[in-house]
Amino acid sequence: MQINNRNIAVDEFGEGPAMLLVHGLGGTSNFWRPVVNEFMDRYRVVVPDLPSAGRSDIDPAVSIESLADDMLAVLDALDIDQLHLTGHSMGTIVCQHMAARLGDRVRDLVLLGPLAEPPEAARAALAGRAKSAREDGMTGIADVIADVALAADTKAGNPNAQGFVREMLLRQNPEAYALSCEALARAERAAPEKIACRSLLITGDEDVVAPEDNVRTLAGQLDDAETLILESCGHWTLTEQPGPVIDAMNKFYR
Repeated sequence: MQINNRNIAVDEFGEGPAMLLVHGLGGTSNFWRPVVNEFMDRYRVVVPDLPSAGRSDIDPAVSIESLADDMLAVLDALDIDQLHLTGHSMGTIVCQHMAARLGDRVRDLVLLGPLAEPPEAARAALAGRAKSAREDGMTGIADVIADVALAADTKAGNPNAQGFVREMLLRQNPEAYALSCEALARAERAAPEKIACRSLLITGDEDVVAPEDNVRTLAGQLDDAETLILESCGHWTLTEQPGPVIDAMNKFYR
């Protein structure tokens, strides 16, 4: 799909009320497969690869704001007015900016491993990761993230999940990934008072990117939010514990 003068890979599944799924840093549309499989018989599920990720073109000027702009343009191109909006990690920041701008067009938010913006220490680490991607490629980054960002039980009991996360990262273009790291390092929070829809925030008790205390703080800043903390789960929430995430989403939508 041609959006803002570049190609953005967008998959669509099913018919019904629209649901847009926005992946995080190092992810692709494939992260969302459990959600697609569950909801495609009831919803029109729209799953893009963000610019500078996956199959989509590199955007040399990528930012959180430009990603929100691009996702809004995708909605316009697909003639989507109201939607359910779901994000993971960096994608949760994009979704919050979209919700703040779209008002009642967003029916609700589901945020996995959510954050309002990176803390200062993380900003510096992201800049260092961008440098490493450019100089050394993706292998070292993929190995580290597939180790530290997943729960111990996931790695011991479901090594295929660890391999899937590593493979998504290995398939990223190093320059595109570096640009995405820098975009996240510059991210600023959306105005929570402008987000009026219901929200469900889900994180793992071993999530080092979106720890429980931070997620509860973010939920408290939103108008109508509930939280779910998954036991023995790290940052790749849906990959590690798809069943509990899907159950929570079904309950939330009902």
